[in-house]
Amino acid sequence: MAEKETLAPNFIEAAIKEDLKNGKYTTGIHTRFPPEPNGYLHIGHAKSICLNFGIAQHFDGKCNLRFDDTNPTKEDVEYVDSIQEDVKWLGFTWDDRKFYASNYFPKLYEFAVELIKRGLAFVDDLSADEIREYRGTLTEPGKESPCRNRSVEENLNLFTRMKNGEFKDGEHVLRAKIDMASPNINMRDPVIYRIAHASHHRTGDEWCIYPMYDFAHPLSDAIEGITHSICTLEFEDHRPLYDWILDSLGFDVNTRPRQIEFARLNLTNTVTSKRKLRQLVEGGYVSGWDDPRMPTISGFRRRGYTPASIRDFCERIGVAKSNSLVDSSMLEHCVREDLNKNADRVMAVLDPIKVIITNYPEGKTEYVLADNNPMRDGKRYVPFTRELYIEREDFAENPPKKFFRLKPDGEVRLKHAYIIKCEEVIKDADGNVTELHCTYDPESKEGGATANRKVKGTLHWVSVPTALKCEVRLYDYLINTDENGNVPDDFIASLNPNSLKVLSNAFIEPSVALAAQGMHYQFLRKGYFCVDKDSTPEHLVFNEVVGLRDTWAKVQNK
Repeated sequence: MAEKETLAPNFIEAAIKEDLKNGKYTTGIHTRFPPEPNGYLHIGHAKSICLNFGIAQHFDGKCNLRFDDTNPTKEDVEYVDSIQEDVKWLGFTWDDRKFYASNYFPKLYEFAVELIKRGLAFVDDLSADEIREYRGTLTEPGKESPCRNRSVEENLNLFTRMKNGEFKDGEHVLRAKIDMASPNINMRDPVIYRIAHASHHRTGDEWCIYPMYDFAHPLSDAIEGITHSICTLEFEDHRPLYDWILDSLGFDVNTRPRQIEFARLNLTNTVTSKRKLRQLVEGGYVSGWDDPRMPTISGFRRRGYTPASIRDFCERIGVAKSNSLVDSSMLEHCVREDLNKNADRVMAVLDPIKVIITNYPEGKTEYVLADNNPMRDGKRYVPFTRELYIEREDFAENPPKKFFRLKPDGEVRLKHAYIIKCEEVIKDADGNVTELHCTYDPESKEGGATANRKVKGTLHWVSVPTALKCEVRLYDYLINTDENGNVPDDFIASLNPNSLKVLSNAFIEPSVALAAQGMHYQFLRKGYFCVDKDSTPEHLVFNEVVGLRDTWAKVQNK
Protein backbone atom coordinates (compact mmCIF):
# COMPACT_ATOMS: atom_id res chain seq x y z
CA MET A 1 0.00 0.00 0.00
CA ALA A 2 1.39 3.40 -0.94
CA GLU A 3 2.15 5.73 1.92
CA LYS A 4 2.94 9.40 1.43
CA GLU A 5 5.33 11.06 3.87
CA THR A 6 3.57 14.41 3.95
CA LEU A 7 2.28 14.84 7.49
CA ALA A 8 4.19 15.25 10.71
CA PRO A 9 4.18 11.91 12.57
CA ASN A 10 1.46 11.54 15.21
CA PHE A 11 0.00 8.82 17.39
CA ILE A 12 -2.93 8.24 15.02
CA GLU A 13 -0.57 7.52 12.15
CA ALA A 14 1.40 5.22 14.42
CA ALA A 15 -1.77 3.31 15.32
CA ILE A 16 -2.75 2.94 11.68
CA LYS A 17 0.72 1.73 10.76
CA GLU A 18 0.52 -0.85 13.55
CA ASP A 19 -2.84 -2.06 12.25
CA LEU A 20 -1.40 -2.45 8.75
CA LYS A 21 1.63 -4.25 10.13
CA ASN A 22 -0.69 -6.69 11.90
CA GLY A 23 -2.50 -7.48 8.66
CA LYS A 24 -5.72 -5.58 9.35
CA TYR A 25 -7.60 -3.52 6.73
CA THR A 26 -6.00 -5.15 3.71
CA THR A 27 -8.36 -3.33 1.34
CA GLY A 28 -6.92 0.09 2.29
CA ILE A 29 -7.37 2.92 4.78
CA HIS A 30 -10.77 4.61 4.76
CA THR A 31 -11.71 7.56 7.00
CA ARG A 32 -14.73 9.86 7.17
CA PHE A 33 -15.73 13.35 8.23
CA PRO A 34 -19.20 13.05 9.82
CA PRO A 35 -20.67 16.48 10.70
CA GLU A 36 -24.18 16.92 12.06
CA PRO A 37 -25.99 19.46 9.80
CA ASN A 38 -27.32 21.54 12.69
CA GLY A 39 -25.08 24.60 12.29
CA TYR A 40 -22.11 25.99 10.44
CA LEU A 41 -18.66 24.43 10.83
CA HIS A 42 -16.07 26.19 13.02
CA ILE A 43 -12.28 26.15 13.35
CA GLY A 44 -12.43 22.96 15.44
CA HIS A 45 -14.12 21.20 12.55
CA ALA A 46 -11.37 22.49 10.26
CA LYS A 47 -8.86 20.53 12.33
CA SER A 48 -11.00 17.39 12.00
CA ILE A 49 -11.42 17.92 8.24
CA CYS A 50 -7.68 18.35 7.74
CA LEU A 51 -6.95 15.31 9.90
CA ASN A 52 -9.46 12.91 8.35
CA PHE A 53 -8.85 13.90 4.75
CA GLY A 54 -5.11 14.28 5.43
CA ILE A 55 -4.80 10.79 6.94
CA ALA A 56 -6.57 9.35 3.90
CA GLN A 57 -4.21 11.17 1.54
CA HIS A 58 -1.20 10.14 3.60
CA PHE A 59 -2.02 6.45 3.31
CA ASP A 60 -3.31 6.74 -0.27
CA GLY A 61 -6.78 5.90 1.01
CA LYS A 62 -10.26 7.43 0.88
CA CYS A 63 -12.27 9.81 3.02
CA ASN A 64 -16.06 10.03 2.98
CA LEU A 65 -18.22 13.04 3.76
CA ARG A 66 -21.15 11.73 5.78
CA PHE A 67 -23.87 13.85 7.29
CA ASP A 68 -25.00 12.62 10.70
CA ASP A 69 -28.61 13.65 10.09
CA THR A 70 -30.34 11.62 12.80
CA ASN A 71 -32.00 14.54 14.63
CA PRO A 72 -34.61 16.13 12.35
CA THR A 73 -35.60 18.80 14.89
CA LYS A 74 -32.28 20.64 14.56
CA GLU A 75 -31.11 19.99 11.00
CA ASP A 76 -31.50 22.00 7.80
CA VAL A 77 -30.47 21.88 4.15
CA GLU A 78 -28.80 25.27 4.64
CA TYR A 79 -26.28 23.62 6.94
CA VAL A 80 -25.73 20.72 4.53
CA ASP A 81 -24.88 23.18 1.74
CA SER A 82 -22.60 25.29 3.95
CA ILE A 83 -20.66 22.23 5.14
CA GLN A 84 -19.97 21.09 1.59
CA GLU A 85 -18.81 24.58 0.64
CA ASP A 86 -16.48 24.72 3.65
CA VAL A 87 -14.85 21.34 2.94
CA LYS A 88 -14.28 22.26 -0.70
CA TRP A 89 -12.92 25.68 0.25
CA LEU A 90 -10.37 24.07 2.55
CA GLY A 91 -9.11 22.16 -0.48
CA PHE A 92 -10.55 18.67 0.02
CA THR A 93 -12.85 16.49 -2.05
CA TRP A 94 -14.97 13.45 -1.26
CA ASP A 95 -15.35 12.54 -4.97
CA ASP A 96 -18.51 10.38 -5.21
CA ARG A 97 -18.48 9.48 -1.52
CA LYS A 98 -21.10 11.81 -0.05
CA PHE A 99 -23.42 9.91 2.28
CA TYR A 100 -26.08 10.56 4.89
CA ALA A 101 -26.88 8.55 8.00
CA SER A 102 -30.48 8.82 6.79
CA ASN A 103 -29.43 6.65 3.80
CA TYR A 104 -29.15 3.83 6.32
CA PHE A 105 -32.40 4.28 8.27
CA PRO A 106 -33.91 1.01 6.92
CA LYS A 107 -30.69 -0.89 7.64
CA LEU A 108 -30.29 0.67 11.09
CA TYR A 109 -33.84 -0.34 11.92
CA GLU A 110 -33.00 -3.91 10.90
CA PHE A 111 -29.91 -3.84 13.14
CA ALA A 112 -32.07 -2.68 16.07
CA VAL A 113 -34.54 -5.52 15.42
CA GLU A 114 -31.60 -7.96 15.38
CA LEU A 115 -30.43 -6.71 18.80
CA ILE A 116 -33.95 -7.26 20.15
CA LYS A 117 -34.01 -10.80 18.74
CA ARG A 118 -30.66 -11.51 20.39
CA GLY A 119 -32.01 -10.31 23.73
CA LEU A 120 -29.69 -7.28 23.67
CA ALA A 121 -32.26 -4.47 23.40
CA PHE A 122 -35.64 -3.72 24.96
CA VAL A 123 -38.41 -1.15 24.70
CA ASP A 124 -38.64 1.00 27.82
CA ASP A 125 -41.61 2.97 29.13
CA LEU A 126 -39.61 5.15 31.56
CA SER A 127 -39.56 8.89 30.91
CA ALA A 128 -36.33 10.70 30.16
CA ASP A 129 -36.19 11.98 33.76
CA GLU A 130 -36.79 8.49 35.14
CA ILE A 131 -34.10 6.99 32.92
CA ARG A 132 -31.71 9.62 34.19
CA GLU A 133 -32.68 8.85 37.79
CA TYR A 134 -32.27 5.09 37.29
CA ARG A 135 -28.86 5.54 35.64
CA GLY A 136 -27.06 6.12 38.93
CA THR A 137 -23.93 8.20 39.47
CA LEU A 138 -20.20 7.89 38.99
CA THR A 139 -19.96 6.30 42.44
CA GLU A 140 -23.26 4.39 42.58
CA PRO A 141 -24.54 1.73 40.13
CA GLY A 142 -27.77 2.25 38.24
CA LYS A 143 -31.06 0.37 38.69
CA GLU A 144 -32.59 -1.83 36.05
CA SER A 145 -35.76 -0.62 34.39
CA PRO A 146 -38.93 -2.57 35.23
CA CYS A 147 -39.25 -3.10 31.46
CA ARG A 148 -35.80 -4.64 31.06
CA ASN A 149 -36.97 -8.26 31.15
CA ARG A 150 -39.74 -8.00 28.63
CA SER A 151 -39.87 -10.91 26.23
CA VAL A 152 -38.37 -10.69 22.77
CA GLU A 153 -41.84 -10.96 21.25
CA GLU A 154 -43.22 -8.09 23.32
CA ASN A 155 -40.23 -5.88 22.49
CA LEU A 156 -40.55 -6.63 18.78
CA ASN A 157 -44.24 -5.80 18.88
CA LEU A 158 -43.71 -2.52 20.72
CA PHE A 159 -40.80 -1.48 18.50
CA THR A 160 -42.88 -2.17 15.38
CA ARG A 161 -45.69 -0.06 16.80
CA MET A 162 -43.17 2.71 17.61
CA LYS A 163 -42.12 2.63 13.95
CA ASN A 164 -45.74 2.70 12.81
CA GLY A 165 -46.43 5.90 14.74
CA GLU A 166 -48.78 4.51 17.38
CA PHE A 167 -47.06 6.29 20.28
CA LYS A 168 -46.36 9.89 21.20
CA ASP A 169 -42.90 11.44 21.50
CA GLY A 170 -41.22 10.21 24.67
CA GLU A 171 -43.78 7.50 25.35
CA HIS A 172 -41.28 4.73 24.61
CA VAL A 173 -37.61 4.37 23.74
CA LEU A 174 -35.46 1.45 22.65
CA ARG A 175 -32.51 0.78 24.96
CA ALA A 176 -29.50 -1.48 24.58
CA LYS A 177 -29.34 -4.12 27.34
CA ILE A 178 -25.76 -4.00 28.64
CA ASP A 179 -24.85 -3.47 32.31
CA MET A 180 -26.49 -1.08 34.76
CA ALA A 181 -23.57 -1.58 37.15
CA SER A 182 -20.89 -0.65 34.63
CA PRO A 183 -18.40 1.98 35.87
CA ASN A 184 -18.88 3.62 32.44
CA ILE A 185 -22.27 5.36 32.56
CA ASN A 186 -22.50 5.19 28.75
CA MET A 187 -22.82 1.40 29.07
CA ARG A 188 -25.79 1.53 31.48
CA ASP A 189 -28.48 0.48 29.01
CA PRO A 190 -28.17 3.53 26.71
CA VAL A 191 -31.08 4.71 24.60
CA ILE A 192 -30.52 3.75 20.94
CA TYR A 193 -33.85 4.81 19.38
CA ARG A 194 -36.38 7.50 20.29
CA ILE A 195 -39.74 8.63 18.91
CA ALA A 196 -39.78 12.00 17.12
CA HIS A 197 -42.80 12.98 15.05
CA ALA A 198 -40.81 15.51 13.04
CA SER A 199 -40.31 15.91 9.31
CA HIS A 200 -36.79 15.07 8.16
CA HIS A 201 -35.04 17.27 5.59
CA ARG A 202 -34.40 14.22 3.36
CA THR A 203 -36.86 11.47 4.31
CA GLY A 204 -39.84 13.70 5.06
CA ASP A 205 -42.43 11.93 7.22
CA GLU A 206 -41.36 8.41 6.30
CA TRP A 207 -39.97 7.82 9.80
CA CYS A 208 -41.16 8.79 13.24
CA ILE A 209 -38.41 6.95 15.12
CA TYR A 210 -34.78 7.97 14.80
CA PRO A 211 -31.54 6.29 15.92
CA MET A 212 -29.35 7.95 18.51
CA TYR A 213 -25.87 9.06 17.47
CA ASP A 214 -24.07 6.39 19.51
CA PHE A 215 -26.04 3.71 17.67
CA ALA A 216 -26.05 5.16 14.16
CA HIS A 217 -22.42 6.21 14.08
CA PRO A 218 -20.54 2.89 14.47
CA LEU A 219 -22.99 1.14 12.17
CA SER A 220 -22.75 3.86 9.50
CA ASP A 221 -18.97 3.52 9.71
CA ALA A 222 -19.23 -0.25 9.29
CA ILE A 223 -21.67 -0.02 6.39
CA GLU A 224 -19.30 2.32 4.54
CA GLY A 225 -16.22 0.21 5.19
CA ILE A 226 -14.54 2.85 7.35
CA THR A 227 -11.32 1.52 8.87
CA HIS A 228 -10.55 4.28 11.36
CA SER A 229 -13.20 6.41 13.02
CA ILE A 230 -11.20 9.43 14.16
CA CYS A 231 -13.07 11.62 16.64
CA THR A 232 -12.47 14.09 19.45
CA LEU A 233 -11.57 13.20 23.01
CA GLU A 234 -15.07 13.60 24.49
CA PHE A 235 -16.02 10.38 22.68
CA GLU A 236 -13.35 8.31 24.46
CA ASP A 237 -15.87 7.15 27.09
CA HIS A 238 -18.23 6.21 24.25
CA ARG A 239 -15.72 3.87 22.60
CA PRO A 240 -16.76 0.80 24.66
CA LEU A 241 -20.33 1.33 23.42
CA TYR A 242 -19.07 1.80 19.84
CA ASP A 243 -17.27 -1.55 20.09
CA TRP A 244 -20.16 -3.27 21.92
CA ILE A 245 -22.61 -2.47 19.14
CA LEU A 246 -20.27 -3.82 16.46
CA ASP A 247 -19.41 -6.89 18.53
CA SER A 248 -23.05 -7.61 19.30
CA LEU A 249 -23.97 -7.53 15.62
CA GLY A 250 -21.11 -9.80 14.59
CA PHE A 251 -18.73 -7.44 12.79
CA ASP A 252 -15.24 -8.94 12.36
CA VAL A 253 -12.68 -7.21 14.57
CA ASN A 254 -10.10 -7.40 11.75
CA THR A 255 -12.20 -5.47 9.27
CA ARG A 256 -14.63 -3.39 11.31
CA PRO A 257 -13.89 0.28 12.13
CA ARG A 258 -11.56 1.24 14.96
CA GLN A 259 -12.30 4.40 16.93
CA ILE A 260 -9.33 6.63 17.84
CA GLU A 261 -9.72 9.89 19.79
CA PHE A 262 -7.69 13.08 19.62
CA ALA A 263 -7.82 16.36 21.52
CA ARG A 264 -10.25 18.93 20.15
CA LEU A 265 -9.02 22.38 19.21
CA ASN A 266 -9.52 25.09 21.84
CA LEU A 267 -8.48 28.63 20.90
CA THR A 268 -8.03 31.63 23.18
CA ASN A 269 -10.74 34.31 22.88
CA THR A 270 -12.93 31.83 21.01
CA VAL A 271 -16.00 29.68 21.58
CA THR A 272 -16.29 26.51 19.50
CA SER A 273 -19.61 25.23 20.76
CA LYS A 274 -22.36 25.10 18.14
CA ARG A 275 -24.88 25.86 20.87
CA LYS A 276 -23.05 29.02 21.86
CA LEU A 277 -22.43 30.05 18.27
CA ARG A 278 -26.12 29.63 17.52
CA GLN A 279 -26.86 31.77 20.58
CA LEU A 280 -24.70 34.54 19.12
CA VAL A 281 -26.49 34.33 15.76
CA GLU A 282 -30.05 33.99 17.02
CA GLY A 283 -29.51 36.64 19.70
CA GLY A 284 -28.42 39.17 17.09
CA TYR A 285 -25.00 39.68 18.67
CA VAL A 286 -23.42 39.09 15.24
CA SER A 287 -24.72 39.61 11.71
CA GLY A 288 -24.88 35.90 10.92
CA TRP A 289 -22.92 32.64 10.80
CA ASP A 290 -20.43 34.26 8.41
CA ASP A 291 -19.85 37.39 10.50
CA PRO A 292 -16.07 37.98 10.21
CA ARG A 293 -15.78 37.91 14.00
CA MET A 294 -17.19 34.38 14.19
CA PRO A 295 -14.83 31.38 14.44
CA THR A 296 -16.87 29.58 11.77
CA ILE A 297 -15.10 28.55 8.58
CA SER A 298 -17.50 30.76 6.64
CA GLY A 299 -16.70 33.65 9.01
CA PHE A 300 -12.96 33.15 8.50
CA ARG A 301 -13.49 32.93 4.74
CA ARG A 302 -15.44 36.19 4.66
CA ARG A 303 -12.93 37.94 6.88
CA GLY A 304 -10.14 36.93 4.50
CA TYR A 305 -8.37 34.01 6.15
CA THR A 306 -7.01 31.69 3.45
CA PRO A 307 -7.52 27.91 3.22
CA ALA A 308 -3.75 27.43 2.94
CA SER A 309 -3.18 29.29 6.21
CA ILE A 310 -5.82 27.24 8.07
CA ARG A 311 -4.36 23.98 6.75
CA ASP A 312 -0.90 25.19 7.82
CA PHE A 313 -2.22 26.06 11.28
CA CYS A 314 -3.87 22.65 11.70
CA GLU A 315 -0.64 20.90 10.75
CA ARG A 316 1.48 23.06 13.07
CA ILE A 317 -0.64 22.46 16.16
CA GLY A 318 -0.40 18.73 15.53
CA VAL A 319 -2.49 15.92 16.99
CA ALA A 320 -2.47 15.46 20.75
CA LYS A 321 -4.05 13.05 23.24
CA SER A 322 -4.86 15.68 25.87
CA ASN A 323 -6.80 18.92 25.60
CA SER A 324 -4.94 22.21 25.62
CA LEU A 325 -5.50 25.87 24.77
CA VAL A 326 -3.88 27.21 21.60
CA ASP A 327 -3.10 30.92 21.35
CA SER A 328 -5.17 32.61 18.62
CA SER A 329 -2.06 34.56 17.62
CA MET A 330 -0.64 31.32 16.21
CA LEU A 331 -3.50 31.12 13.72
CA GLU A 332 -3.02 34.81 12.91
CA HIS A 333 0.68 34.14 12.35
CA CYS A 334 -0.16 31.46 9.76
CA VAL A 335 -2.56 33.83 7.98
CA ARG A 336 0.02 36.61 8.02
CA GLU A 337 2.74 34.37 6.60
CA ASP A 338 0.54 33.29 3.70
CA LEU A 339 -0.68 36.80 2.88
CA ASN A 340 2.81 38.26 3.14
CA LYS A 341 3.78 36.05 0.21
CA ASN A 342 0.61 36.41 -1.83
CA ALA A 343 -1.15 39.71 -1.13
CA ASP A 344 -0.43 42.76 -3.31
CA ARG A 345 0.58 45.98 -1.56
CA VAL A 346 -1.52 49.11 -1.94
CA MET A 347 -1.81 52.42 -0.14
CA ALA A 348 -4.96 53.26 1.80
CA VAL A 349 -5.58 56.08 4.27
CA LEU A 350 -8.09 55.12 6.95
CA ASP A 351 -8.35 58.40 8.88
CA PRO A 352 -7.45 61.11 6.37
CA ILE A 353 -6.04 64.58 6.74
CA LYS A 354 -5.40 66.65 3.61
CA VAL A 355 -1.92 67.69 2.52
CA ILE A 356 -1.49 70.44 -0.11
CA ILE A 357 1.93 70.63 -1.74
CA THR A 358 2.04 74.32 -2.44
CA ASN A 359 5.02 74.25 -4.84
CA TYR A 360 3.66 71.35 -6.93
CA PRO A 361 1.96 72.45 -10.18
CA GLU A 362 -1.83 72.71 -10.02
CA GLY A 363 -3.64 70.27 -12.31
CA LYS A 364 -0.58 68.08 -12.80
CA THR A 365 -0.75 64.31 -12.33
CA GLU A 366 2.30 62.12 -12.51
CA TYR A 367 2.58 58.41 -11.95
CA VAL A 368 5.09 56.87 -9.57
CA LEU A 369 6.17 53.26 -9.88
CA ALA A 370 5.43 50.94 -6.96
CA ASP A 371 6.06 47.25 -6.22
CA ASN A 372 2.97 45.07 -6.06
CA ASN A 373 4.74 42.66 -3.75
CA PRO A 374 8.49 42.71 -3.02
CA MET A 375 8.44 38.89 -2.87
CA ARG A 376 7.16 38.61 -6.45
CA ASP A 377 7.60 40.33 -9.78
CA GLY A 378 5.09 42.97 -10.79
CA LYS A 379 4.71 46.72 -10.46
CA ARG A 380 1.95 49.29 -10.77
CA TYR A 381 1.67 53.03 -11.34
CA VAL A 382 0.19 55.22 -8.59
CA PRO A 383 -1.08 58.75 -9.38
CA PHE A 384 0.61 61.62 -7.53
CA THR A 385 -0.96 65.10 -7.38
CA ARG A 386 -0.77 68.42 -5.58
CA GLU A 387 -3.41 67.37 -3.02
CA LEU A 388 -2.96 64.20 -1.02
CA TYR A 389 -4.35 62.41 2.01
CA ILE A 390 -2.16 61.05 4.78
CA GLU A 391 -3.13 59.40 8.06
CA ARG A 392 -4.15 61.86 10.76
CA GLU A 393 -2.00 59.97 13.26
CA ASP A 394 1.04 60.58 11.03
CA PHE A 395 1.03 64.29 11.97
CA ALA A 396 1.63 65.83 15.38
CA GLU A 397 1.68 69.55 16.01
CA ASN A 398 3.44 69.01 19.33
CA PRO A 399 5.16 65.69 18.81
CA PRO A 400 6.70 63.54 21.53
CA LYS A 401 10.36 62.58 21.43
CA LYS A 402 11.38 60.18 18.67
CA PHE A 403 8.34 61.07 16.58
CA PHE A 404 9.64 60.49 13.07
CA ARG A 405 6.50 61.33 11.14
CA LEU A 406 5.29 64.72 9.92
CA LYS A 407 5.48 67.76 12.22
CA PRO A 408 5.80 71.52 11.74
CA ASP A 409 9.07 72.28 9.89
CA GLY A 410 9.72 68.53 9.74
CA GLU A 411 10.43 66.40 6.68
CA VAL A 412 9.23 62.92 5.69
CA ARG A 413 9.39 60.83 2.55
CA LEU A 414 6.19 59.90 0.79
CA LYS A 415 6.41 56.23 -0.15
CA HIS A 416 7.50 55.74 -3.80
CA ALA A 417 7.56 59.54 -4.28
CA TYR A 418 9.13 62.71 -2.85
CA ILE A 419 10.34 64.24 0.39
CA ILE A 420 7.95 66.88 1.73
CA LYS A 421 8.29 69.48 4.46
CA CYS A 422 5.43 70.82 6.60
CA GLU A 423 5.35 74.61 6.26
CA GLU A 424 1.92 75.59 7.64
CA VAL A 425 -0.86 74.03 9.73
CA ILE A 426 -4.43 75.07 8.85
CA LYS A 427 -7.12 74.85 11.54
CA ASP A 428 -10.86 75.44 11.76
CA ALA A 429 -12.62 77.78 14.17
CA ASP A 430 -12.51 75.11 16.90
CA GLY A 431 -8.76 74.67 16.60
CA ASN A 432 -8.93 71.32 14.78
CA VAL A 433 -6.28 70.68 12.15
CA THR A 434 -7.94 70.49 8.72
CA GLU A 435 -5.04 70.83 6.25
CA LEU A 436 -1.27 70.73 6.10
CA HIS A 437 0.51 72.96 3.62
CA CYS A 438 3.82 71.47 2.58
CA THR A 439 6.54 71.87 0.00
CA TYR A 440 8.30 69.08 -1.85
CA ASP A 441 11.84 68.53 -3.04
CA PRO A 442 11.49 67.89 -6.80
CA GLU A 443 14.89 66.18 -6.92
CA SER A 444 14.14 63.71 -4.12
CA LYS A 445 12.27 61.21 -6.29
CA GLU A 446 14.09 58.08 -7.38
CA GLY A 447 16.65 59.11 -10.02
CA GLY A 448 16.77 62.75 -8.84
CA ALA A 449 19.82 64.61 -7.56
CA THR A 450 18.69 64.34 -3.91
CA ALA A 451 17.02 60.93 -4.16
CA ASN A 452 19.33 59.47 -1.54
CA ARG A 453 18.87 62.28 0.95
CA LYS A 454 18.01 60.65 4.28
CA VAL A 455 14.92 61.43 6.34
CA LYS A 456 13.76 59.23 9.20
CA GLY A 457 10.09 58.88 8.38
CA THR A 458 8.29 57.36 5.38
CA LEU A 459 4.51 57.75 5.05
CA HIS A 460 1.88 56.18 2.84
CA TRP A 461 -0.58 58.46 1.05
CA VAL A 462 -3.22 58.66 -1.67
CA SER A 463 -4.02 61.32 -4.26
CA VAL A 464 -7.15 63.33 -3.43
CA PRO A 465 -8.49 63.64 -7.04
CA THR A 466 -8.01 59.95 -7.87
CA ALA A 467 -8.49 58.13 -4.56
CA LEU A 468 -11.52 55.92 -4.12
CA LYS A 469 -13.62 56.37 -1.04
CA CYS A 470 -14.18 53.10 0.80
CA GLU A 471 -15.51 51.55 3.98
CA VAL A 472 -13.05 49.71 6.17
CA ARG A 473 -14.12 47.34 8.94
CA LEU A 474 -11.63 46.76 11.75
CA TYR A 475 -11.99 43.73 14.02
CA ASP A 476 -10.94 42.75 17.50
CA TYR A 477 -11.69 39.55 19.40
CA LEU A 478 -15.43 39.03 19.85
CA ILE A 479 -15.07 37.86 23.45
CA ASN A 480 -13.05 39.29 26.31
CA THR A 481 -11.29 36.52 28.23
CA ASP A 482 -9.37 36.10 31.46
CA GLU A 483 -5.61 36.49 31.67
CA ASN A 484 -5.13 32.92 30.44
CA GLY A 485 -7.28 33.41 27.34
CA ASN A 486 -10.17 31.35 28.72
CA VAL A 487 -13.77 32.25 27.87
CA PRO A 488 -15.97 32.89 30.96
CA ASP A 489 -19.06 30.73 31.49
CA ASP A 490 -21.27 33.78 30.93
CA PHE A 491 -19.69 34.51 27.56
CA ILE A 492 -22.52 36.81 26.43
CA ALA A 493 -21.72 39.18 29.30
CA SER A 494 -18.09 39.10 28.17
CA LEU A 495 -18.71 40.16 24.57
CA ASN A 496 -16.29 42.85 23.47
CA PRO A 497 -18.24 46.05 22.62
CA ASN A 498 -15.29 47.17 20.48
CA SER A 499 -15.01 44.01 18.40
CA LEU A 500 -16.11 45.91 15.27
CA LYS A 501 -15.15 49.44 14.23
CA VAL A 502 -16.41 50.80 10.92
CA LEU A 503 -14.43 53.54 9.17
CA SER A 504 -16.68 55.08 6.53
CA ASN A 505 -14.38 57.87 5.33
CA ALA A 506 -11.29 55.94 4.23
CA PHE A 507 -9.58 56.36 0.86
CA ILE A 508 -7.61 53.93 -1.28
CA GLU A 509 -5.57 54.17 -4.45
CA PRO A 510 -7.50 53.59 -7.72
CA SER A 511 -5.69 50.37 -8.70
CA VAL A 512 -8.27 48.39 -6.67
CA ALA A 513 -11.30 49.81 -8.48
CA LEU A 514 -12.30 46.45 -9.99
CA ALA A 515 -11.25 44.25 -7.07
CA ALA A 516 -13.44 41.18 -6.75
CA GLN A 517 -14.89 39.78 -3.54
CA GLY A 518 -12.24 37.89 -1.57
CA MET A 519 -9.21 39.65 -3.05
CA HIS A 520 -6.44 40.33 -0.54
CA TYR A 521 -4.23 43.36 -0.12
CA GLN A 522 -1.66 44.60 2.32
CA PHE A 523 -2.47 48.20 3.17
CA LEU A 524 1.01 49.62 3.67
CA ARG A 525 1.79 50.19 7.33
CA LYS A 526 -1.73 49.09 8.34
CA GLY A 527 -2.26 45.37 7.85
CA TYR A 528 -3.88 42.83 5.56
CA PHE A 529 -7.36 43.43 4.20
CA CYS A 530 -9.88 41.58 2.05
CA VAL A 531 -12.73 42.73 -0.19
CA ASP A 532 -16.01 41.95 1.61
CA LYS A 533 -19.08 40.42 -0.03
CA ASP A 534 -20.93 43.71 0.60
CA SER A 535 -18.49 45.53 -1.67
CA THR A 536 -19.59 47.02 -5.01
CA PRO A 537 -17.69 49.18 -7.55
CA GLU A 538 -19.67 52.15 -6.23
CA HIS A 539 -19.08 51.31 -2.55
CA LEU A 540 -15.88 49.43 -1.80
CA VAL A 541 -15.85 47.55 1.50
CA PHE A 542 -12.74 45.99 3.04
CA ASN A 543 -12.41 43.70 6.05
CA GLU A 544 -9.32 43.75 8.22
CA VAL A 545 -7.89 40.23 8.04
CA VAL A 546 -4.93 40.53 10.38
CA GLY A 547 -2.54 43.27 11.45
CA LEU A 548 1.11 43.56 10.55
CA ARG A 549 2.35 42.91 14.07
CA ASP A 550 3.20 39.24 14.58
CA THR A 551 2.96 38.46 18.30
CA TRP A 552 3.29 34.70 17.78
CA ALA A 553 6.59 35.08 15.93
CA LYS A 554 7.88 37.12 18.86
CA VAL A 555 6.82 34.38 21.29
CA GLN A 556 8.59 31.75 19.17
CA ASN A 557 11.80 33.75 19.02
CA LYS A 558 12.07 34.32 22.78
